[in-house]
Amino acid sequence: MIRLWYNNDTNMMNLKEKKIINIIFKNKDISSSGVFAELLKVGEKTSLVTVKRLLSKMVALGFLNTSGAGRSVVYNINDLGRVFIEIDAKEYCSFDLNERYGLTQFNFNLFDSLKEDVFNIDEIKELEKNNKEYKERTKGLSSTIQKKELERFLIELSWKSSKIEGNTYTLIDTAKLILENKRAESKTEIEAQMILNHKNAFNFIYNNRAQFKILTKKNIEDLHRILTKDLDISSGIRKDMVGIAGSIYKPLDNKYQINDALESLIKTVARIKNPYEKAFISLLGISYIQPFSDGNKRTSRFIANAILLAHNFLPLSYRNVNEDDYREAILVFYEINSVMPFKKIFLSECAFSAKNYSIG
Repeated sequence: MIRLWYNNDTNMMNLKEKKIINIIFKNKDISSSGVFAELLKVGEKTSLVTVKRLLSKMVALGFLNTSGAGRSVVYNINDLGRVFIEIDAKEYCSFDLNERYGLTQFNFNLFDSLKEDVFNIDEIKELEKNNKEYKERTKGLSSTIQKKELERFLIELSWKSSKIEGNTYTLIDTAKLILENKRAESKTEIEAQMILNHKNAFNFIYNNRAQFKILTKKNIEDLHRILTKDLDISSGIRKDMVGIAGSIYKPLDNKYQINDALESLIKTVARIKNPYEKAFISLLGISYIQPFSDGNKRTSRFIANAILLAHNFLPLSYRNVNEDDYREAILVFYEINSVMPFKKIFLSECAFSAKNYSIG
């Protein structure tokens, strides 16, 4: 169904459709005339007939629900619509918390909407093209070059993933720590340990890639344990509430519900055939569930990379991503459930990795 939506002439929602979806998202139980009035307020030139036609289209494609009959029909965005709503992450995150219009609680129906077809046909083709070009380019590389390239990737992944978590090590400091075990004098032991944990976690998934063809709770917990070693972070599924700074979203605080949510995510990923989509949904899903007391986002990045490696695809270093863009895109997924901002980051990083690494 999703690919039918994206297989139109523009291969994406047109601007008017995006505005309509956003209006309905912000104004629950709104009529077609209400949508029309809101469009006029923002200077959109259209007609009520056009608005009704577009609303009917989005209902038919499964993005909107209706209630009432005749002139009393009103529209609401459903879970599938939330997943694909276009949101300006930076603009949304600039709102004060009390001005946010997103969800504050865990959406138990979300993973049922995160099935295959998150990427459209053109995006899948581009991902496959990048991976094919990468494999052709790296054929016949000597073991010496592959070792050097693997070290470079490991350093850049450890540096940027740690930086996303607030670590202040520079790329040069990170290289010295990983290659020479030289710790930066002006940095804390915790920062050094975080980077070394990244190194150990990547070596683990690189050397045990077959283990990650299937997403399991054990794999998730094993990676979390490696990534948080000696950082005063408890292992295992958390039993207490966690808060997310700068967000209105409150993750689940019941251990049994957290376990159920993880199982739901694992089943969703198992149904997906495309490895890129498996990795993408795993990354967002683990971040959303927040199964651990800390270290959730770095665990999600490494699970995604483990899945890619398990299927002989190139992992992502995130070297080219802006940390604020990353955090804002994740926050939009928490509160809106839209994959769109983070999908742009993921696709961009896939292209970057394919053109810049030769790890074999």
